[in-house]
Amino acid sequence: MSTLLITGGTVVSATGRTQADVLVDGERIVALIAPGSEPFGPIMAERTIDASGRYVLPGGVDAHTHMEMPFGGTQAADTFETGTRAAAWGGTTTIVDFVVQYAGQNVMEQYELWHQKAAGNCAIDYGFHQILSDVQDESLQAMDALVAEGVTSFKLFMAYKGVFLSDDGQILRAFQKGAENGALMMMHAENGAVIDVLVQQALAANHTTPRWHGLTRPWQAEEEATHRAIMIADITGAPLYVVHVSAKQAVEQIAAARARGANVFGETCPQYLYLSLEEQLAAVSEQWGELEGAKWVCSTPLRSRHEGHQEELWRSLRTNQLQMVSTDHCPFCMKEQKELGRGDFSKIPNGIGSVEHRMDLMYQGVVDGQITLERFVEITSTTPARMFGMYGRKGVIAPGADADIVIYDPNGHTSLGVNRTHHMNMDYSAYEGFEIDGHVDLVISRGAVIVDESGYVGRAGHGRFIRRAPSQYLS
Repeated sequence: MSTLLITGGTVVSATGRTQADVLVDGERIVALIAPGSEPFGPIMAERTIDASGRYVLPGGVDAHTHMEMPFGGTQAADTFETGTRAAAWGGTTTIVDFVVQYAGQNVMEQYELWHQKAAGNCAIDYGFHQILSDVQDESLQAMDALVAEGVTSFKLFMAYKGVFLSDDGQILRAFQKGAENGALMMMHAENGAVIDVLVQQALAANHTTPRWHGLTRPWQAEEEATHRAIMIADITGAPLYVVHVSAKQAVEQIAAARARGANVFGETCPQYLYLSLEEQLAAVSEQWGELEGAKWVCSTPLRSRHEGHQEELWRSLRTNQLQMVSTDHCPFCMKEQKELGRGDFSKIPNGIGSVEHRMDLMYQGVVDGQITLERFVEITSTTPARMFGMYGRKGVIAPGADADIVIYDPNGHTSLGVNRTHHMNMDYSAYEGFEIDGHVDLVISRGAVIVDESGYVGRAGHGRFIRRAPSQYLS
């Protein structure tokens, strides 16, 4: 096994920071050493990396991605190979991707299909959640089988009729099974029936441009569905994790449940912190005309900055009413994908690509005074690892943990854009022109350097499947 010593850096955890050298033997961290305190003389490692003046962070954990996801007559533009390579560029060393089951499909067959897609292709480690869209007796039996396989979280939808939507009775049955087998139940919380009517009415009135995507998915539909999911979880005793929270009113529902002591959790995404309905979805360009706003069509949608959603989401991250930041990385190109919605916003594939930029964007929140450096580590690495049963291996720099390490330069600079730092398989960037006051200098995955000053030096197939334990975050 090879040895690696990282010297001179500031090791940052969710609870503090310290000057320490990090010793890696093979794939694991074996020691944190106070500089100058080596009891048996200088440590002789095969490779030494000088991290002076820089932060030594646990690798990022993005617990919400959709690689190669079929949706809306096309599929997400990033493969497991391109998507995980882009993640590595941005300091993310673990993803948890969603296995998709559409109505009528066999859950276990879909699970095996996702293994076939990912195995041998991933640059970083990966786990799976399971989407359930057709909750029948067979689905409930599959939940037990998947928990035994290390897939300990299941996502259901309250929207997308005929595609993903489950009715409340199906959701109840799945939540009952989750309460029984220890799974964490995840929810896309939007009132799909209300949204479908609003979409039909908008199109009938010839409102066809991308901004109407957000206008027909109002915050009330998100708040109501969030409350309903919380009540179903309360009936069953299952823990609930609400994905991609974008509306401040939905946060209030989560906060109220947590104040009662419920195991209810929520994530938000960079797009809801930085982008808005007015600034992005109303955009018009010479190339794409009114379709330009399709670049930022996602669900839940971007919200109005005038209504204070972005400010409240940042506050909720500071106060732990929202526990973490994932990306919901579901990239589609404009050409031949987003342009499917020209003249009909309801046909725009929903999704934004962010897996490469999450760590940088959240670090900018540190620079801007929105969160502390420790909270940055907590919401991008430590809590995702705890929430999804990987903590101890992932999410921390400590002896025995996987050597997933990012050396981050607070004095560096990163310009985001398709022709700058962009490595996702997309023909545009949702964050074109954003400037970040920091830079990912070096990325290590299980002891192997995969990004350094020369660029990406990893390989497809390095990443391994992670069998996850039940959530370690329940109260």
